[in-house]
Amino acid sequence: MERLGDRALRFARPHAAPARILAAVRAWPGVCDVVIGGHDVAIYFAGEPNDDYDTRIEELAALPIDPVAGRDHQIRVVYDGEDLAVIAAAARLAIADVIAAHAARTYEVASIGFLPGFAYLDGLDPRLELPRRETPRTRVPAGALAIAGTQTAVYPFASPGGWHLLGRVIDGPMFTPEHGARLVFGDRVRFVP
Repeated sequence: MERLGDRALRFARPHAAPARILAAVRAWPGVCDVVIGGHDVAIYFAGEPNDDYDTRIEELAALPIDPVAGRDHQIRVVYDGEDLAVIAAAARLAIADVIAAHAARTYEVASIGFLPGFAYLDGLDPRLELPRRETPRTRVPAGALAIAGTQTAVYPFASPGGWHLLGRVIDGPMFTPEHGARLVFGDRVRFVP
């Protein structure tokens, strides 16, 4: 465990299901926000943390690893991304095969971060795995469908970004201030061309 200033803690992410970690940590006294990343969990408190959090963190390891039942989403997309030809060349596939491979999978929300509503989705076809771009873009449009490493995601806002752009979502935003994030831990996603 590591202190982050006087009102936050960070520790290695346990192997438990993210939704279970989130629910357990939100119930701790004084917690006002929890961020679960790929490898770490950060907890933010309303005041200075004053409990035995080492013991609480150890208890998280006993939580079940099976995912909490999430919702199923079908998200409409157009595969016309700026990097589609680059992805196809790197994968040694025709563009139509890249689209078919990406659209054939069911993805699961593994973590949320970078931006509000930016859901890191596991389940990418291994043929499409690529490292992040060597040079990130200074602006990726909101709704851009992208891949990097073993994951896919949709940019909820216009922002800088280093993922490869496959296309764009055409059926609504991934985040709104009124309703929050469209996807949460445990949700499953199919992208529909």
